[in-house]
Amino acid sequence: MYLLKFILILFVMTSETFGDIIFKDNFTSRENWKLITDQVMGGISTGEVKFINRKNNSYVNLKGNVSTKNRGGFIQIRSDLRNVNLEEAKYIHIEAKGNNQNYFLHIRTKGTFLPWQYYSMNFKVNETFKFYKLAIENFKRSSSFISKKIKPKNITSIAIVAFGRDHLASIFVKEIQFSN
Repeated sequence: MYLLKFILILFVMTSETFGDIIFKDNFTSRENWKLITDQVMGGISTGEVKFINRKNNSYVNLKGNVSTKNRGGFIQIRSDLRNVNLEEAKYIHIEAKGNNQNYFLHIRTKGTFLPWQYYSMNFKVNETFKFYKLAIENFKRSSSFISKKIKPKNITSIAIVAFGRDHLASIFVKEIQFSN
C-alpha cells in the first residue's frame, strides 16, 4: 500500500512539474542553433558556442565577453521554432549551470519585427545543473510596441542570452523543453 501511495505521489509531482512535453531540444545537434553577438549592430562583445557530448550527455556551452561599449551588450545562441507547433505550451523548462551569473531566455514571435523586440525572462545559474521552470505568461516584453502577452502559437524562436552588463559569460545547457 505504501509503495502504491509513493508511486502515485511521484506521478502527480512529475506531472505537475513537467506536464506534457510539446517540444524538447537536448543539444545533440547543432544545426538549429546560431551564435549571434552585438557585433551585428556595431558592438564589440565576443562569444563562442561549443556543443559537447561526454558520457552520453549532450549540452551546449555559450561563453564570451559581454561588453556594453559601442551601444552593445549581448551574446546569444538562437534556435528557429517556426516549424514547431507550440500552441498548447505554457512553460519552458531549461536545465542549466554556469558561472553564478544571471542569464536570459528571449522569445521572438510573429509580432517582433525589429531586432530589439523580444520577450525576456532571467534566471540565475550556479555551478551545478538545475532545472528552471519558466511560465511563458511571465515573460516581459522589451517594447511597448509589441503585444503585452505571448501567444505560444506565434513563437518563432528562442535564445539563450548573456545580456545587459559588462561580464564574462559561461553557461552550460543540457536541454530546453516546452510543456503544457
